[in-house]
Order: sequence, then structure tokens, then C-alpha cells
Amino acid sequence: MSGSIPFYQKHHRHYDRDYRSKETVSKLSQYQTSSRYSAGSSASATTSRSRGLKVSSHSGLELSRLSPVPERAKPTYLAVDKENQIIGYVVPIFRGSQEFATGFSNTKEARVRDSAAYMARRDLFSSGMEMERSEQISRREAMRETAEHISLNKRIHEHGEHFKHMNEDSLMHAPEFVIKPRSHTVWEKQCVRLHCTVSGWPDPRVVWYKNNVAIDPIGNAGKYKVESRYSVHSLEINRCDFDDTAQYRVSAMNSNGELSAYASVVVKRFKGEMDESMPSPRHGLVSEYGINFKIHFVDQFGVSFGREGETMSLGCTVIISPALHRYQPEIQWYRDDVLLSASKWNHMHWSGDRATLTLTHLNKEDEGLYTLRITTKSGYETYSSYVFVRDADAEVERAPGAPLDVRCLDANKDYIIVTWKQPAVDGGDSILGYFVDRCEVGTTHWIQCNDTPVKFARFPVTGLVEGRSYMFRVRAVNQSGMSRPSRVSEPVAAMDPADRARMRGTSAPWTGQIIVTEEEPAEGVVPGRPLELQVTEATKNYVVLSWKPPGDKGLEGVMYYVEKCVSDTDSWQRVNTEIPVKSPRFALFDLAEGKSYSFRVRCCNSAGVGEPSDPTEATTVGDKLDIPSAPSKVVPTRNTDTSVVVSWQASSGAKELVGYYIEGSIVGSNVWEPCNNKPVNVTRFICHGLITGEKYVFRVRAVNAAGLSQFSPESEPVEVKAAIASPTPPFGITVLECVCDSMVLAWKQPSCIGGADITGYFVDYREVIDGVLGKWHEANIKSICERAYRVSDLKEKRKYQFQVRAANMAGVGIPSLPSDTFLCEEWTIAVPGPPHDLQIREVRNDSLVLLWKPPVYQGRDPVNGFYIDIKEADAPEEAWRGVNTKATEKAYIKIKNLKEGETFVFRVRAQNKAGVGQTSDVTEPVVALTKPGTTEIVVDVNDDGVISLNFECCDITPDSKFVWSKNYEEISDSSRLTLDTKGNKSKAVFNTPGEEDIGIYSCIVTHTDGASSSYTLSEEELKRLLEVSHDHKFPIIPLKSELAVELLEKGKVRFWLQADNMSANGKVDYIFNDNILSQGEKYKLNFDKNTGIIEMIMDCLTPADEGTFTFKLQDGKATNQSSLVLIGDVFKELQKESEFQMKEWVRKQGPHFIEYLGYEVTPECCVVLKCKVGNMKKETSALWSKDGHEIKADENLGFTEGVLKLEIAQISKKDSGVYQVVLKDDRGKDTSTLNLTDHGFKDLMNEVFSFIANSSTPLKITSTEKGIRLYTFVSYYNDLLQVTWHYKDSAISFSDRIKSGVVGEQLWLQITEPTEKDTGKYAIEFNDGKGGLRRTVELSGQAFDDAFAEFQRLKAAAIAERSRARVAGGLPDVVTIQEGKALNLTCNISGDPVPKVTWLKNEREITSDDHCILKFESGKFASFTITGVNTSDSGKYSILVKNKYGTESAEFTVSVFIPEEAGGKKK
Repeated sequence: MSGSIPFYQKHHRHYDRDYRSKETVSKLSQYQTSSRYSAGSSASATTSRSRGLKVSSHSGLELSRLSPVPERAKPTYLAVDKENQIIGYVVPIFRGSQEFATGFSNTKEARVRDSAAYMARRDLFSSGMEMERSEQISRREAMRETAEHISLNKRIHEHGEHFKHMNEDSLMHAPEFVIKPRSHTVWEKQCVRLHCTVSGWPDPRVVWYKNNVAIDPIGNAGKYKVESRYSVHSLEINRCDFDDTAQYRVSAMNSNGELSAYASVVVKRFKGEMDESMPSPRHGLVSEYGINFKIHFVDQFGVSFGREGETMSLGCTVIISPALHRYQPEIQWYRDDVLLSASKWNHMHWSGDRATLTLTHLNKEDEGLYTLRITTKSGYETYSSYVFVRDADAEVERAPGAPLDVRCLDANKDYIIVTWKQPAVDGGDSILGYFVDRCEVGTTHWIQCNDTPVKFARFPVTGLVEGRSYMFRVRAVNQSGMSRPSRVSEPVAAMDPADRARMRGTSAPWTGQIIVTEEEPAEGVVPGRPLELQVTEATKNYVVLSWKPPGDKGLEGVMYYVEKCVSDTDSWQRVNTEIPVKSPRFALFDLAEGKSYSFRVRCCNSAGVGEPSDPTEATTVGDKLDIPSAPSKVVPTRNTDTSVVVSWQASSGAKELVGYYIEGSIVGSNVWEPCNNKPVNVTRFICHGLITGEKYVFRVRAVNAAGLSQFSPESEPVEVKAAIASPTPPFGITVLECVCDSMVLAWKQPSCIGGADITGYFVDYREVIDGVLGKWHEANIKSICERAYRVSDLKEKRKYQFQVRAANMAGVGIPSLPSDTFLCEEWTIAVPGPPHDLQIREVRNDSLVLLWKPPVYQGRDPVNGFYIDIKEADAPEEAWRGVNTKATEKAYIKIKNLKEGETFVFRVRAQNKAGVGQTSDVTEPVVALTKPGTTEIVVDVNDDGVISLNFECCDITPDSKFVWSKNYEEISDSSRLTLDTKGNKSKAVFNTPGEEDIGIYSCIVTHTDGASSSYTLSEEELKRLLEVSHDHKFPIIPLKSELAVELLEKGKVRFWLQADNMSANGKVDYIFNDNILSQGEKYKLNFDKNTGIIEMIMDCLTPADEGTFTFKLQDGKATNQSSLVLIGDVFKELQKESEFQMKEWVRKQGPHFIEYLGYEVTPECCVVLKCKVGNMKKETSALWSKDGHEIKADENLGFTEGVLKLEIAQISKKDSGVYQVVLKDDRGKDTSTLNLTDHGFKDLMNEVFSFIANSSTPLKITSTEKGIRLYTFVSYYNDLLQVTWHYKDSAISFSDRIKSGVVGEQLWLQITEPTEKDTGKYAIEFNDGKGGLRRTVELSGQAFDDAFAEFQRLKAAAIAERSRARVAGGLPDVVTIQEGKALNLTCNISGDPVPKVTWLKNEREITSDDHCILKFESGKFASFTITGVNTSDSGKYSILVKNKYGTESAEFTVSVFIPEEAGGKKK
């Protein structure tokens, strides 16, 4: 391969060495590109120090035109290569002194010479005025000579320019190529640069062409880069693809002519790579010309880990400035430098400011380096990070991982070669081989292609149907089982490659010739011999043959027969006897391993079988590709806190190498984990996801299609720890004090210390005379630890610049930017100088702590206080405001009430009696936000009463240290505090806590992102902690409950208490009246240490047990006790209850009452006597009795679910008595009695009355003919129910006019002939012995009027009913009478007034005559008489009575018979 490095290795941190310290790289890059950066040194000195490296120089400050001092070059200390690429840093000679460089022996001599020169100059100046005048004269002469020299040079230059203008023709000439571009052959995806050097006058215009088409670098931003510098012209082609193969021409043209030069670029492609993997070129022009876009990546994705089957999203926020509305940059994603396109596996999204790539279903093929490339017309920027994909959990334990990267090669009509890569994980057992499955596109049915596993990672699949498309997958197998299947391959069609090319529509490159062919298929022609038969692949499982079709054109339907022959024989055997193959490829299986074979092929078609081809050379069946040898020299190198760079020496002599697998193991664990699950084809890899602080060893093995090599020897152990680098430059150099010959400088710590503690600083100074910069001089030979230093031996009234370098164990960093120019002049101001070394700690959401050091320059009087100013970082200068109104004497302050999330800056001013002095430098901006994982100092008092302050930090590094301070001054005296640090925890233990320990204690953790906290130990807090300490020194076992007593079954007595948090070593003493009790028949002692329950159980209490019981507890040095006094009445009651419980236990051994006899009243006001019984059996009898008389069993007695019942439906006085139930069998008997006499019966009836009262309906009003009636209904009425009627809250005195009564379940109050005086509130009160229930109704207003009107109506209706005419009775329904007899009927008539009586026969009125006599006497009696009836008197008769109140009638029928007729009939 070419030596060119892909772009991601140049720019991406994953492959860049500087990735070890991203912060360092950022700071160095920013510093090196700063416009102010310069390092003064003479050109000759710089050249000598660079040791053969070219050093780039930059012009410094412009010199005054009259300056007598010659212009000095200002070279940097950056070393560059021939292409002006920065490759390092050159340390000046003078910095190599003392501690940091050796081998320069002239350092001491140089100091002696400098000292001698200084003494000579001092003596010279002391010689008087004459020497001064001599020096002034010398200066004037030097200035004059310099001016004349400058004037002469200017005149020579002007003369030359004038000569050029006067003789243009002699100078002008056509372009000429001094160096022509040369042709290149490169691999695909590499970069190539074409160079040429052109001369000519005027300067020629250079244009580049590709195949005679002008190249537009702006329209193809990122693809082409054209540069012209000092007559050197170049064309850079980035990421060459196959389309970049062309002839390139560079044309140079000026007014005198044009000349061209040519160069060819040939781009080669690796075997197996497809066109689809290449990035598509960018076409078209960008309309936003004249705009320089800048691209910034924020919120980038980092190194990511996933597992097969999961979904992962990679996102990056992109800021493009300036922001143009609807401007669409080109967004491209790459994996391992291969352009990704949208598919079912990859989803890409651009939201306008964020690019996202979603991997929908992770497989090991997705592992690799992902690069996001954003392209604008101004160029492109990339960001990359690695994605690791681990194997999914195996379906069978110890089964291997799935194969990966399944591809299809050499696809033909009925034949395809499937290749894959072996997995990194074999499950612990060697992989026996692989099975290849195929599935026809459009179906879900997978068919296994090989019956036995193949070890070679390549397999020819035959027997395909031409024209159909297939997908393939591979499974690995070992002794434990089968792996998960790999990701399926891309679909591939079984068809002729020429047909596939025509369908794909690709065209060959233009050659300048047009060839027209015409061909008709020939029928009936036997095809000729196949050509160029050869064995393309041979393994112990199969042999693959390939050939070319016969040269005859136009043959139709050509197929092939393959024949084999064992070497040294002439017996040819046809292999495919049944079906000829269509493809010029064939795989032969079932060949004997180790034997040699020759092969030949015959063509056939419908016309017949042709002649055989020339046989192949003898081929021995066996693997031709060997497993690669093991890699060697594995070297791990520290990289970051979680990664290690592993490099190794490649396998020697390896053929068709696929890549390498790396494994890592924690030292001593003997457990190896894969670092990559996709082979890498380089010899350097960064292993991520390691545990910080652990030591790892690594091993590597190579892989090709034949298998995996043996593991390399294990590497040396390496600790996972961030690599160190030299610190970045300090900054913010200020002057704290100035006297006549010295200055005190201060500066700020480097933003990045390089992963190791800063061991010191070096200060350089140089003199500035009239704007001319002098040489740098060392101010200190030995490093200084403080960030303030007094530079001595300066000259008064001279101007100086300073620079500072920081050093750590990695070396001395590059110098800071030169400071501002300071005048060495003694300060005489009365107010103090500026405070310095401002530090910010303990940043929280609403507060932080600011520390500073007092000013070096005190002023006229000592400093007596400080003022602190604050403002928002982006606010103007006018926004500064004070934090404290009263000056603080301390050199620290806690600033509170900050706005969460806001960014602030601070400064400090000192004051003395003369006033407030200069402001300090402003701090770096800080965000008021509590960082995740922030912890605080926790005070703790252990079991021994020792008070300690504890601080834990989760983000420490191996180099981190816990630094404790009191009142923000580091603690160095160990007499008061003992410091102990283990891992990520640190403890400060108070030796003898006292008032002298009062103060603010703080802890800061170095090499972290500002992890710090503080704890204020006030006088009150100290007092509280001392009390807690005393309790811990003399501890008391806490009790959840004090000693108590309770009764158990059988009357047993239990004394118990519960202790809290007793250990297994705890013990208890049981004491009664100062006597220790022990386990025995009388005392059962138990201590459950899990629950802390301590108990003592006694079977019974005797008079001798009266006294004091005590439980005494001890657990280590913690003690406690609890006592219970049982004497007098308390003891007697407990003893009595114990005896009762004993009897109860005895009672319950036979049939017994669980609930004694009681009663309940049902909603229907029935009384049910019931009791609940237990321990019953079939022979147990239950006898009910009342007043000593047995109650016979009837339907009112019941026994269900252990409950005996006796139901009394309508209870009355006769049901009063004493009820008893007796349970009895051979085990004993139990009796329950219920007294329902006197009070018992009264209580029962009151409960019945309560049910009746609650069932009553609201009081209602109705009317009768006699008056108004108030009534209510109850569900059941009992004669013993006591009811009281009230009128206006007073009991009613009943009379003939006002009466009460009961009709069924209705209770009523009758008001006869009501008047207005009867209006008011009426109530009925039911007496249930508890307070009763009252129902009320308001008989007034409309209610009374309506009721009274109804009463009047009913009264009138009653009167009318009583006075209307009535027939009271006496008339029969039918009268049967013999002819000739007399009929006399009489009925009673009533009515007032006397009604009129009318008799009717057959609906016709009849009148009284001799035959029918009608009478109405006394107004009461009506008679009907027929003196002698005859047959004509038969009929229907009725009487009708009528008065003014009504009419009524009565009917009867008269039937007259003749006796003779009756007798005849009878006969």
C-alpha cells in the first residue's frame, strides 16, 4: 500500500497520538495559532538550536524608521517539515540548564562572562560625564550610518524597478514548466497531490483540467483543493475513488502564451470492494459564493458500546457560522472510511442543526470507527468516534459467537461463493466449523447448504435456480452447540455476470472507438472446447474450477459437463452426470483428501456434446491457504483513564490476512475478554471500556479464511491510567509590586496540567528598548512552586516583558504568551496593590467559595480588609457590583444567593487606611451549577466516640490527592488532626476535640474537575458532637419497648421487652428481687437476637412471685436494664387473671362457647338468641331452657356454622325470662345464660323499639270527614312500644276532640273539627330508652289550608252519604208462589228528607190498587202486597227510592206456578 495516511488518522483523535490528552491538544493548537505568539531569538541561534529541523519564523513588531538597531527576526519554537506541517517543539538552549537538560558545559562560563560585562558597564558609567558624552556621540554616528545605509538600499531598489518598467519586453516571457506534474497510481480512498512549478512574466494564470474539463474546486468543496504559492502550484484530490482515474492537465497562460503539462492518475481497488461503498461525488455549484463557512461540533457522541440486537443512535450537534436560512450542507456518515447509505440497518436524519445516525439492529458488522463529515463550499470538517458491538447472549451455554460480514462473490447462473469472517468468541471450545444457510428472496424458509461443517471461511453454493435471488447466513458450531445466525447477506441474483452488468447499466470508460457487432444465434451447431480451464480454489472439502466459454459466437443454450481423473490413470469420470451446469464455474465435493486429480470440461447444447477442454494440471486435494502465524511483540501503552493503545508486530508470511482480534485480561483474573468483535487490519488498536486503575495484559491473534492463528505471547502488564504530557502555558501575567530594580509577577495556572502535578515554573524576561525586543533571559534557574515570583537585577526606568513556563514530570511546557510591557519603576501609591491568585471552590447551584492571596504591595499602611465584586460574565463593565458592603478581613468568602445556571466572574480589591486599592485580575467565568456526583463533607462519630470529617469523591484519578485545610489554609500540623486516605475516601480525625478546633474545614481533590467541599465547626456544633461522642463512648442499648407483662394461653405469664440493634455477642441477666434467675422448670428464658425480643415465661403466679423483675442487658460496652414491679393489688389482679385464663383453657378442652349467649334484633324486629360454640362433635348435645324449663326443638331452633340460634318472632312480655344453653358430651360441659328479666328484658325491648322507630316513615297529613289525621307507618308494631305525641314541643293532652291510636302498623293522631288554633308543629316521639327518635310535621300555612279544605269536602260527602235515600233490605231476590196465594213483601226505607217511593214491574211504574196494594208507612217501611197472585203477576219487580241526596233501587223476581202443572210435571 501507499504510505499515505487516511484522513481520519490525520485528524481524528482515535488514531492520533494526541488523543491521549484532548485538552492539551486543544490548548496547544489555540496557543500556537495565536497572533500574539512569538519567541524572540536570533535567526542564527534558532537555527543552531533546531538541530536540523526547519523552524518557521514570524515577523514581530514593526521597527521605527530611524531606529539605529537592525531589525531582528522573531522565530517561534515550532519545528515544521518540508510541507510546513508542525511536527514538534524546539526547546531553547538556555532552558536546558540545571534540572531539565544536561550536556552543556558552558552555562557557568556564560554566567561569569555576563557578570563581568555587567561590572565593566557599571565601571564605565561611573567614569563621569565625559563617558556619557562619548556614548552619545557614538550613538549619533551609528544612527547616521544606519540611515545612510537604508537610503542607499532604497535607491538601489527604486533603480531596479525603474529599469524593469523601461525594459518590459526583455523581462516578459511565456510560461515555462520548471517542474512538471508526475503521474500517480494510488489505492482507492487515498489522497493524491499533483505538483508543478511554473515560471513566466507576467505571472501565469494556472488552471487544472480533468479529461479536458476544467476542475472547479469551489463547486466540489472537499473533493479538490487547488493551491498556488511562490510559483508552486498543486492540485489535491481527496479520497480518490474509481471515477478519479483520468488524465489531468495543468494549463499555464499569460499574455505571452500558454503551455500545458499532463499527468495520469490511476486508482486501484482492493479485491472484493464494491462500487456501492464509495462516496458519491458532489455535483453542482454552491450559490453562497463569497462566504467563508466555519463548522463546529458540539454535543458529540463518544466511544459507544452496544450489544447485538440492540438499537443505537449516534448524534452530533453541528453549528455552521454564519447561519444562512435554509442552507443545506452535505452530511455524510462513514464507517471505517466507507460511506454509509440509508438502509434498513442505517437511518440518517438531519434536523437543521443536529445529525443523527441510528443503527436499528446492531450486529458485529456495525463495529468500527464512525465519522461524521460536514461539507460546505468552504471545505469540510469531520468528527469520529469508535463503536464497539459485543456478542448477544448465546442461546446455548458456551456456544460460539455469530460469524460476521457474510458476502457473496463470483455470482453466476447456478453458483455463488459465500465468504464470512470468523467470530472473536469461540465459547471456550474450538469452533468445529460453519454451516451456510440460504433463503430465496420473498420467502422465509432457510435451507442448510452443507451437511457437514466447513472450517474454511469460504464456501461455494451450487444448485441455485437461474434468475432467482438469494440471501445467505452462516452459523458457527462447537462441541457445546450452535451459535446465533449471522446478519444476512445482501440479496444476490443467480445470473450471468454479463447480464448483471447490462442490468446494472454501467458503461465502460470512453476509448474513442465505436465498435458495432451483429450476432445471430447459430442453431444445430455443437459447441467447441471451453477455454482457460483452471483450478481457482482448492481446500480439503472442495475444489473450484473456472473456465471461459468456447470462442464460437452465437451458440445457443451452452451448458457444461465436468469430468475428473485420478492422477496417473486414464479413467475419466463425469461428475455431473444428471444435470449439466450453466455457469463457467463448478465446485467439486467428496474428493479424497491428499489425492491428486486432473479435470476437464465439455460443452453441450441441443446439438450434442463437444470435445473436452485441455485437462488441468494435477491438483492435490487439501487446504492451499495456511492459518497465519501468531503476531508478536504486543506492546500496550497508556492512553486515557479507560483505554489502552495496543500495538503489535504483524504475522509473518500471512496470506490473505483478514485482520486481528485483540483480547485483554485483568492481571490475575485469567479471564480473557475480546477488545474487538470485528477484525482490524492494522497493527495498532485502542482498547476501550477498561477499568481505571486496573492492570491489564493483552494478546493478539490473526485471522484469515483458513482460520485463527495461535495467540501471541502476553504483553507486559499496563495500568489503565491517562497518559501524561507537558502542561499548557500559564496565562494572565500581572505585576504585583515594583521597586527600582525588581518586580513581583503573578500568573494563572495552566488550564491543562497534562495529567501530572506541576512541579514548578520558570520565568523569562527580556528588555524592550524603543519597541525593539531583546533576548530572553532566565529569571530563575531552579523551578519555583508558587505562582508569584520576584524578578531581581532589573534596571530602573527600563521596560520589560515576561513569559512563564510550567513543568511537570513529562517535561517543560511551551512558554506563555509574552506579557504586556511593564516599566520597572518603584510604586509610591498609598493604597494597596492588587490581590492575586484568585481561586474558586465548592461551586453549587446557589453559592461558591472565593479564595485569594493578599497584595504583595501593602501601600502606605497595612491592608485591613477586602471587597469582592461580581458580575455576569457577558455583562458590560458597568454591571460590576459589590458582594460585601463591609470589608472582610479574611482572604476567603462564601458567596451565596447566586442564580442557578448563570455564569459569573469575580474580582477582589484590598483596602488600607488610605483607601481601596487596585482590582485583581478577573477570575475565569464560572457557572453556578452543582455538578453531578458532587458530595459534601460528612461528620461522623464512631462507636469509640471518635469525631471525624469524611469526604468521598467518585471522580478521582490515580494521581488525585485529598488536601485538607482549616480556614482555607492547608493543614500541616498533625497534633490536632490525623488525616487518613484510602481509595476515594479521606478522613480527618480530631485527636482531642476542643475550642481551638472551631473553624471552617475544607477538602479539595486534585486532578478532578474541582471536587471540593467544606464543613463549618461552630461552637454549638462542637458541643453537640461532644455529647454524641460521650454517648458513643458510654453507650446505652436502645430499647424499642420497656419490660412488660402479658398473659398467654393456660394462664402462663410472659415478661418481655425488645432491644434495638443488639449484636450476636449480646447477653441478658434475668433478675427477681436481686436474685439471678436461670433456665428451669419454672422459668423459660429466651433471647431472639435477630429481633431483639427478650422474654421470660412462667406457668403460673404464686404469692412467692410478688416482687420486682429486672432484665439487665449487655452488648460489648453498651448496657441497659428495665424493671417491672408487681406488688399489692397489681400482683393480685394479674394472679387472678392468670388463674382465670387457666380455667378458660381447661373449659375449652371440651365443647365450649366461643361467644356466650346473646341476642340480636333483625330488621323485621324479630329477636334471635344466639351463641357461637366450638370444639363440637356429633355426640355433643345442646339443650335450651327458659326459666328452668327445656325448650323443645322446633323450627325456631337452629345450628349452622357453629352458631346456636333461638328465634322469637313477636316478642312480648310473656317472653321475659332466664334463657340457658348447655353444651354437653363425654369431654365435659359448658353453660351460657342470658337474663331477659327486668333490666335485661327492658334493654332488649328498647333495642326492638329502636328498630321500630328507625323503620318509621316520615310523619304525613291526611284528612277525614271528622277532621285532620297525622300518621306514620312502622315495619312492625309492638304493644309495649311507648309513643308520645307533641304539639309545639309539648306533650299533647288527649281529649274527645284530639285522639291517638294504632291501626295495624299505622300510628295516628286525629284532630276532630280542626280550627286555626290547631295549626303548628306536631311530632311523634318513639321511646327506646336511649334518647328516642322523633318524627315531625308542620301543620300550618298551605298544608293546613289544603288539609282543612279536604276535611270540609269529606265532611259534606259524609253527610250526603248518610242522608241519601236507601233501601235497607227485606226484599228477596226471587219469590216463587202458587197461584191464588197472597204475596206480601216489606223493606226498610231510610233518607232525610223522606224519600219518594216508586214500584216498578218490568221497568214500568205500578200503582196501588185492590189487587196490588202499595204502602209507605212512617217514612221507613214500604210494603208490597198482591192479594191473590195469578200467572200474570209473574215478572221482574223493583222499588225505587229517591230524595235530594240520591236514589237507590232494589229488585226481585216473582214466579207464579199452577199446582196442577207442577204435579203433572212431577209425574
